Order: sequence, then structure tokens, then C-alpha cells
Amino acid sequence: MPSKAFPSNIAAPLPEARPVTDTRHGVERSDEYAWMRADNWQEVLRDPSVLDGAIRTHLEAENAYQAELMRDTEALQKDLAAEMRSRIKEDETSVPSRDGPYAYAGGFRTGGEYPRFFRVPRDGGEEELLLDGDREAEGKSYFRLGGADHSPDHSQLLWGHDDMGSELYTLSIRDLATGRDLDDTVTETGGSGEWDAKGHGFFYARLDANHRPSSVFYHPVGANPAEDRLIYDETDPGFFVNVSGSRLHDWIYVSAHDHETSECHVIPAGDPSAAPRLVAAREAGLQYELEEGGDVFFILTNADDAKDFKIVSAPVADPARANWKDVVPHEPGRLILSVMAFARFLVRLERKDGLPRIIVRERASGDEHMIAFDEEAYSLGLHGSYEYETDTLRFSYSSMTTPEQVFDYDMGTRERTLLKTQEVPSGHNPEDYVTRRLMAPAPDGALVPISLVHRRGLALDGSAPCLLYGYGAYGMAMPASFNTNCLSLVDRGFVYAIAHIRGGKEKGYAWYEDGKREKKVNSFTDFIACARHLVAEGYTSHDRIVAEGGSAGGMLMGAVANLAPEAFGGIVAAVPFVDVLNTMLDDTLPLTPPEWPEWGNPITSKEDYDTIAAYSPYDNVAAHPYPPILALAGLTDPRVTYWEPAKWVARLRALGGSDNPVLFKTNLDAGHAGASGRFSRLDEKALTYAFVLKVTGKRDSR
Repeated sequence: MPSKAFPSNIAAPLPEARPVTDTRHGVERSDEYAWMRADNWQEVLRDPSVLDGAIRTHLEAENAYQAELMRDTEALQKDLAAEMRSRIKEDETSVPSRDGPYAYAGGFRTGGEYPRFFRVPRDGGEEELLLDGDREAEGKSYFRLGGADHSPDHSQLLWGHDDMGSELYTLSIRDLATGRDLDDTVTETGGSGEWDAKGHGFFYARLDANHRPSSVFYHPVGANPAEDRLIYDETDPGFFVNVSGSRLHDWIYVSAHDHETSECHVIPAGDPSAAPRLVAAREAGLQYELEEGGDVFFILTNADDAKDFKIVSAPVADPARANWKDVVPHEPGRLILSVMAFARFLVRLERKDGLPRIIVRERASGDEHMIAFDEEAYSLGLHGSYEYETDTLRFSYSSMTTPEQVFDYDMGTRERTLLKTQEVPSGHNPEDYVTRRLMAPAPDGALVPISLVHRRGLALDGSAPCLLYGYGAYGMAMPASFNTNCLSLVDRGFVYAIAHIRGGKEKGYAWYEDGKREKKVNSFTDFIACARHLVAEGYTSHDRIVAEGGSAGGMLMGAVANLAPEAFGGIVAAVPFVDVLNTMLDDTLPLTPPEWPEWGNPITSKEDYDTIAAYSPYDNVAAHPYPPILALAGLTDPRVTYWEPAKWVARLRALGGSDNPVLFKTNLDAGHAGASGRFSRLDEKALTYAFVLKVTGKRDSR
């Protein structure tokens, strides 16, 4: 039945159909909205004003239609944004992290939209402001800070910014004695760089014409960027490169990778003129990354069929594959996520039975212990450390009911010191909420974890509305962490749930493999199974579930809308990757070649073509009743281009068999991440939540 929440007398934009025919592997397809893809999309990323007039007119019409259908929620949106803002400590700062004579930190000023970076003397004292994001953003419609890294001698700050949303970052060098930036800015970079050992220059990755980080350069401070020396050039368009460094400032790591394979070169940080030295040649499916440990490298790798990864060591003098020795052997079902080396300890973050764990290992003896936690579902994070000769580990903990806590942990004495608890200025009592972890049976028998939170005392009789969030791609696990924004729904009687579907790594690497390429459909059926399990357990009912996902999670939204529209009362698709087949057939787009290992290559493989064509949301729009849908996009998004949701929305209106509205909003001043300021982002979330409340009939309820 059509939703009664929206007026029916407002006409939706109906763009002109201009069919373009494409034939691949003997299969002919027609795309009536291909014209929405701007031929000069690379130029649009750099200068949005050059967008074709007809395309801009259509996007503006869509924005006007969305605004009109949501006009009756404008006051609600303001209330929601104010609520969410009231839960944010406006002058929030991080716990300073020590490095030599200083301790470095970041945070915000009251009312500020953008971060500021500062330092204090190591043992406390007067704050020295290094970078003020609000000042740098003045006069710009969009602004996002990239990396901010001080030089080893503490005299300079390398920092990046993007003022288009297109993720083309400019790097600047700030003289910390004067507070002024030098003239030699470097443009079109990935957003960060790595200092050499003496702070005489830095290494950085430069983006090519197709927006791919494909080359690493070295820039001497004060030199002409046009004369920067090429360090590494990746010739395979399917591989991205990045550059990083070791904590001891001894090594520069140059890594090339796609989603399945990696290759690393090392350069002595004290000799930036040295040629990169290969550690292990790329081998399809072999992944590894380095962590310096004094005279050895610790290497996190899946070599030798270690599907859930293991840790090996290799001498820095010759870290070739032949010299790798197991330190932490592979254990099926225990996925090692990351490793940090200190002088006396080796720390790893791993996931087992769907939950994260921190394991501390004494390097000399090999003895290990786990840092224990009590809640049923929670999130952990290792904080970076500038220092190597320390026994102190910093980590964070939160759950869906517990605000984030930051601890220092003495790895020798096992003493845990609470440094900071996330403040919720408007007030928050964890005892008012319940967090649960459920297991939903998938059609093939797999058990899919669901993390959820709701108010204590909520009637579990199927009457509660539910926001069900999902992603399920690239092996990314969705943490069961504290989220102040979702309290605006939970406090209105919602169940807020996260579906840990296949395609992520919540249950190990095999959980990821079972949700990619030819098995991608498992991600979709898992999500639908989670919705049905929540209904079966009395948490909600199908007409009161709103599904939400972004980017690859937006593709999930498009797929489940096609497969089981009756299972959802509404759908929110943020920057949705819904035109999968056309995008994977376009090897000029920034992410396409590196994404082939994730989705398949339909250009060369008929099997991959058929697999993607069978689920690609745009290609499978059907004449059945869709629930109300809200789609969001960013004009300068290089990851999921604006035309994907624009085409999808147009086809849903033309071919879909629903009287329910499809709303579409494009942020004409932003990219993949949406609005850049911390408070302006709340306005976008308020729109989303107002839509959720509107379609579930809870807009006036508290």
C-alpha cells in the first residue's frame, strides 16, 4: 500500500529517457539514463561549476522535490539536529600523546566545525596551537582536513586539506616557529605524507588523471614541487599505492595493493635517495603489511594459507619471504586485524567468535595475556603511539550503551588507567538502555550476528519501529560502538540494530569471502534474514523496519529493495553504489580496476558479467511495490559518482510498480562523506532520521 506519510499531489521529476545500447559477451542492454554521466566528470571533480547544465538542472529539480516532500518535517529536523548537537561535548579534545619533549592532541573549540591540533610540554603546561581548522575553512563552502603530522625534530607540521569534496588534497608545510605555511604546496595528493628521518622532506602519493594514487614522490622542503623526485610508479591500474613510516623514523613503507594482494617496498628514512627495496614480490592473493620491531620487521600476513592471518618476523637486513619465521601462528577462526610492536611487547587486535580482543605478548618469553571485558557486545580500538620504548598501551572501549572510554594499560603490571570517558552533555545513563547480540539464521544455515540497542522496558511485541543498518563489503566489520546520534531514535521507542552480514569480517576471513564476487548474494539474503529474525523475535514488524546503508551498503539497500521490498517499511541509501555493472565496465573510473577483485571483472569475464548483472540494483529494478526510499549523493564524490543514484532513482520512478515516493538529494558542495563540518553533518543525519520517523509514524513521539 502507498505510504500515507507523503503528499500525493506533488509531481516527481521525470527525466528524459535517451536510450544507449551496449553489447557485452553477446548480451545487449539499454541504459536510458546514461546521459546523466558527465563526459567531463574528471573536470567536475576539480571544478563543479563545469557540470553540464541539463544535468545540474535535473539534480536541482530532485533537490526541490525532496525538500517539498519533507517540508512538513523542517521543524522536526531542527529539533533532531539540536538534540544530536546537545549530546556532543563542543570543546572535545583527545588525550595528548607523548613524543619526545611534547604531547600532541587534537580537538574542537566550542561552536567549531573543524578540528584543531595543538601540543603541550610532555609533562603538562601551556597549549601551543599548531593548526586551526575553523580558520583554514573560512570562506569555503566545503573543507576537510587530511593528515597532520609533525616532523621528527618537532619544527614543522605537514598537513593536508580538500576544499572540493573530491578527495584531491593539497599538502602544506607549516613552520611551527612562525606559524606560517611555506610556499611549496603540493597538490592532487592522497591527503598525507611521511617525513624523512631528519625532517628535510617528505614522501607522498600523487593521484593520476583518473583519481588513483599511482605514484610516490619525494619533496624536499623549500623545493619546487614540479621537480619532486619520482620514487615509485605503479603501472597496474588495479593497484593503489600509499606511503607510511615506522614509529622509530627508521623506515618508509611504500605499499601497492588491491583488495586481495599487496606488495611492499622499504626505504631507509635516513637516506631518502636510496632506491626502494622489495620485501616480497606480489603474488595473487598474498597480503602482508610491516611493523618495525627494532632489528626485525613483524609482518601480518596470510601467507602459507593463513586465511585468518598470522604474524611472522624477518630481519630488517633481509626481510625477504625466505626469511619469514612464525611468531603467532595461524589459528582458523581467529582473525588477526592489526599488530603494534614496542621494545618489550607485541600487541595484536584480533576478532574471535565475532568479538574483538586485545592480546599482549612479551617479546622475550612469548607469554601472552588478553585484556578482558564484560559486556555482551562491544567495540575496541588500538590508539597509535609515537613512542617505541614504552610499556604503555593506549586503547579505547565502547558498547552500544557505554560511551567511549580511553585507557592507558601498563603491559608489564597489567594495570589499567582510565584517562577519559566520552561526555554526553545532555546526560546519558547506560542503565536506561539494553544492548543485545542475536544470531539470525540465514537461508543456508549460517548464523548472522545482530547487535542492537533499545530503551529498557521497551515492549517486545512487534510494535516497536526499527532502524536496521548494514554494510557487508571489503571485509569491513561494523563495530558495536557507542553512537550518540542513534539515541534520537532509540529515545523515541526505536530498536537500533546492526546486521553483521557476510562481506564483512565479523566472523573471520571466510565470512568476508562468503559475501563477495559469486557469493555476493549472501550479503543480501543475510540482511533480509536479519530483518525477519527481528520480527520473529518480537522486536519489530516488517512495515516498521527502515533499512539504512551507505556506499557499498547503499548497494545492499538497492539489492534488498529488489529482492524483498515487503520486508521493509522504508529504505535510506546514502551515496549508494547501485549501478554496479556499468561502473565495473568503465575502467576509466577511479575505483573500477582496484575493485575487480571484490566484485569481478565483467569486461573480460562472461561469468563475472552474469553474476553482477543478476544483482546490480539499477539493472534489476522491477514493477513491484517498493517502500518509500531516500537516496543521498555528493556531486564531487569520486568513489560513488552522483549519477549512480540519479539514474537509479529515475528508473525506480519509471519502471518500479510503487506509488511510494523516491526522494533524492544531491549535496552540490560535497563528495562521498557529505557535509564536512561536524555540525553541518548533523543536518544531513537529521534529514535521514526525519525521513525514518515520517515513514514509521513516530515523528511526534518521544
